[in-house]
Amino acid sequence: MALRSIVTCLAVLALTACGPDPVNERCGPSTALVTRVIDGDTVELEDGTKIRYLLVDTPETTGGKNDCFGTEVTLFNQDLVLNKKVTLLYDLECTDHFGRLLAWVWVGDREVNSLLVERGCACVLYVSPNGKDRKDEFEALEAQAKAGNWGMWGACMEVACD
Repeated sequence: MALRSIVTCLAVLALTACGPDPVNERCGPSTALVTRVIDGDTVELEDGTKIRYLLVDTPETTGGKNDCFGTEVTLFNQDLVLNKKVTLLYDLECTDHFGRLLAWVWVGDREVNSLLVERGCACVLYVSPNGKDRKDEFEALEAQAKAGNWGMWGACMEVACD
């Protein structure tokens, strides 16, 4: 798992060092300040743009819902990204049906999307075509979290996104 993180970090560094990324230029900013955390998998940038994390689904805390572990995941996400400059990488489709940008979100050298799944704070949510090349990696992280009863997998009788 550490090797995957190193390889992913090197890929991000290579992409940013090699000049503009056409997908990023087409979709949205490559770096931005997060000024609001909406829930465990959605944030708002300084300019009002909403970002939905790719390949993850967290317990809900919006729209009148308060799923088991939703508050904990939202607070964890706040600790990770609130008032921090993040790096945003995009996939094939830029937005979801709510108009939110879909992105891989990085704080420093750590990717938030995979960390949420690894820590048992999120389920894998694959919506083709985005994330196809990383789906197996995320499913393996989810399986490890389930097996270890980490996060929501140990705290909740029923996991809302499972």
